[in-house]
Amino acid sequence: MSRPRIVIVGAGFAGYRTAKELSRKARGKADITLLNPTDYFLYLPLLPQVAAGILEPRRVTVSLSETLPRVRLVLGEADGIDMDARTVHYTDPEGDEGTLSYDRLVLAVGSVNKLLPIPGAAEYAHGFRGLPEALYLRDHVTRQVELAAAADDRSGCEARCTFVVVGAGYTGTEVAAHGQLYTDAQVRKHPLRAGIRPRWILLDVAERVLPELDEHLSTTADRTLRERGVEVRMGTSVKEATPDGVLLTDGEFVETRTLVWCVGVRPDPLVESTGQPVERGRLVVDPYLQLPGRPEVFACGDAAAVPDLNNPGGFTPMTAQHAWRHGKTVAHNIAASFGDGERQAYRHKDLGFVVDLGGTKAAANPLGVPLSGLAAGAVTRGYHLAAMPGNRVRVAADWLLDAALPRQAVQLGLVRSWSVPLESSSPELARVPGRPGAREEADARSGPGAATAEDTRPGRTPSGEPVPDPPGEPAATEPSAGEAVIAEAKAREAADGKGPDPARNQPGGESAKKQSAPEPAAQQPAPEPAKNQPGGEPAKNQPDAEPAKNQPGGEPGKTPGPVKRSDADPAEGDS
Repeated sequence: MSRPRIVIVGAGFAGYRTAKELSRKARGKADITLLNPTDYFLYLPLLPQVAAGILEPRRVTVSLSETLPRVRLVLGEADGIDMDARTVHYTDPEGDEGTLSYDRLVLAVGSVNKLLPIPGAAEYAHGFRGLPEALYLRDHVTRQVELAAAADDRSGCEARCTFVVVGAGYTGTEVAAHGQLYTDAQVRKHPLRAGIRPRWILLDVAERVLPELDEHLSTTADRTLRERGVEVRMGTSVKEATPDGVLLTDGEFVETRTLVWCVGVRPDPLVESTGQPVERGRLVVDPYLQLPGRPEVFACGDAAAVPDLNNPGGFTPMTAQHAWRHGKTVAHNIAASFGDGERQAYRHKDLGFVVDLGGTKAAANPLGVPLSGLAAGAVTRGYHLAAMPGNRVRVAADWLLDAALPRQAVQLGLVRSWSVPLESSSPELARVPGRPGAREEADARSGPGAATAEDTRPGRTPSGEPVPDPPGEPAATEPSAGEAVIAEAKAREAADGKGPDPARNQPGGESAKKQSAPEPAAQQPAPEPAKNQPGGEPAKNQPDAEPAKNQPGGEPGKTPGPVKRSDADPAEGDS
């Protein structure tokens, strides 16, 4: 009898936990395959610290192959599911296609940035959903301060040193808190014109910061931000984004080159393509996290509308805390479907939350006990170390180094503006030159998040590399005498039928057709126009999932109970 085939799509909080638990339960008795665009699990709650230069990028990434030794990792992005044939179609990072067959399927594809119908947002804003976006923001903020220090005119200096963050949920609050500390430290090395200092503006149409949290803790976060100089503007958001700045809903125009979009998330577009019933964009599942009528298919994390048995009629929020626990329940129920134990419905009890405000400041509510200041900071960092599935020593070491040494404010230039569009079905992947969706022409603009002159100078790709010669056209330089002799000899051999197979005469054995021009990668879809996302589930209490009600044009949404970011499991949106 063949071993059962289990395919897990997505390695965010839900998918990673499912794979981890299943590999432990199966003990080699099942073939477990994990399909994911990257070879790592991203610990999202610490992403703001990457953007602020506290942690190095690899600290928040956990290797899938090292931590899931009995799970087969397939790099690729699912772009089609045939539930009748029980197959998953995918495209790998080099554009090659493949198909996986399954006996049990777990859809844990997570979520992507949510857009609202605000003119200019898709063109001039950048999200904060993946590692490429965090790396881009770190470089961009560093560059703006350095350019401002060298600016001749006061208005240009002020515009470059103004940073606008939309959304005062977890992500927006943490980005603004860490960002202000980072730029304040940077201007001590690069003094600005007299009377100018970095200006961070945090916007939200809600009545208070972190509206999902206890009012006392929300007040603590608000006070901490204002003491640092962050302009907290409640009841206000962006009406329009332009090349020169943003027009606010109160009528004020703010000149800026930086617009960070933290308004929430929506389920991955793959969810809609399945043709299965959805609730606000999420797959409808029963309390056992199975699709009705498809008992072999499970869905969890941000991709699933899981009934909240503690709140009849509602669904569990799109938070990593729930996604992490969804994964454990799915693993248990898959094992039960093969006769190992009894299946169980998903239930969850909140144990508290944590919010990192940078430095020694934080807000925490472990077991319902409100904390702030140094005590909350210690609880927050202790929680993250306990919740991370790897890299704990490295993270702790970076924290110690940050406390003892100044941060390195340098640009690496690894991620360009056009590589991280706001509208993307794969925020975990940075776009590459020559592939669909690369917005070369858009880089010439100079608005918020725009490309620099280095990005777009003549004779260069947006990544700054030389433009390759068109396929089939002669090279720009003449071949040397030796090269001409070799070429003539090869031509003579080919005419005699003795030459090598042209399809194999390529570096690395690749086919010739793959060498003439970059192969389009199916996992790099072109950006869609800015549009409302009515089907997106408002992310009510996580850093990358602020309520949709907090945005102009968004429907007022109900706020669930206290946000869930500090129990024994991670509390950031599933990826």
